[in-house]
Amino acid sequence: MDTQALSAFIEIADSGSFTQAGLALHLSQPAISKRITMLEQQIGQSLFDRIGRRVRLTDAGRTLLPYARKALQDIEDGRRALSQLHDQVAGRLSIGTSHHIGLHRLPPVLRSFTQRYPEVDLDIHFMDSEVACEGVLAGKLELGIVTLPTQPLAQLTMQTIWPDPLSVVVAPNHPLLGKRRLRLHDLADHPAVFPDENTYTRRIVTQALQQHDLTPRIRLATNYLETLKMLVGIGLGWSVLPDSMIDESIRRLRVPELAMHRDLGCVWHQNRAASAAARALREELGQASIAGSR
Repeated sequence: MDTQALSAFIEIADSGSFTQAGLALHLSQPAISKRITMLEQQIGQSLFDRIGRRVRLTDAGRTLLPYARKALQDIEDGRRALSQLHDQVAGRLSIGTSHHIGLHRLPPVLRSFTQRYPEVDLDIHFMDSEVACEGVLAGKLELGIVTLPTQPLAQLTMQTIWPDPLSVVVAPNHPLLGKRRLRLHDLADHPAVFPDENTYTRRIVTQALQQHDLTPRIRLATNYLETLKMLVGIGLGWSVLPDSMIDESIRRLRVPELAMHRDLGCVWHQNRAASAAARALREELGQASIAGSR
């Protein structure tokens, strides 16, 4: 069976959409459909039921899926193992990272890495940290450079690269800035804009607030921290953001009872062979961690 057809099959099964699979694989919908048609002809059975825009696996599709995943993972593991047989650091390296890390942390690391290893073909996917961790566990990504999970995940090795303190932030003209004796529960009297509830960052913030029996009045939520910063800056609500994002557009609200932080770092599958390129990027990230601690 053609590996490209298997990749398309798995992506459609995971996303439930030919369109989304095409976007993920950078293919047109006709190209995705052609690959599936070819695969169905090879096995002699239909893999998907198409009902309007909804796509569901047939019995044959559900039976094939775990074998397809294993076949592609075995091929990928073989490629990575072969890359260790020579000294040259080259080939494709698939990584997932969040938009925040991609904007604020990764540029100098990737600049140095690509200058040192020009033969590496970086395949970078921007996504939520939680999705990137799932991609590493599923074998779709070799590395995730993410907000680290709040709890250990089985088979996932984590390395902290950048400690990331968090603070309560408000607009420069927010009424809480003028209070002489700010109490923690004063926050509950004002609307908040928060990270999406499914994110690791939201879990960290929620846990810290729950320890003080504080329930925020959340006006809206989004998983883009840059968007939250803008919303805070125009006065839509208070939020909790990394200290590294604080500038003249927002102000830190000093709340001594709250000490929050998250860890940004690298994750990889502990039971799968690492390519030479992945090991080299992990070393580059380690150097960034050492430089940041000085």
